Amino acid sequence: MALTASKVRDDIYNILDGILATGEPVEIERKGRILRIVAEAPPSSRVARMKKRPGMILGNPEDLVEIDWAVNWNPEGNL
Repeated sequence: MALTASKVRDDIYNILDGILATGEPVEIERKGRILRIVAEAPPSSRVARMKKRPGMILGNPEDLVEIDWAVNWNPEGNL
C-alpha cells in the first residue's frame, strides 16, 4: 500500500526513521505514479567508507625516514 504525499509530509521524520530501522522501503503515490524511498545498505566496514585519496603513500611508511629533503630546503623560505 502506498502512502499519499500529504501523509508523508505530515509524518516525514517518523517515516524516514522507520525505513532506517526496518530496512523496508516505503512507497508514495504522487500524480498517479509510485515513488519509493529505500535505505541504502551501509558499507561493510569503516575502511570501505574511507574517501579515496590518490597520491597517498603506497608502500612502507618507514621508507620515508630515509628520504633526504636537503635538496628541497631553502633557508630563506620557499620563494
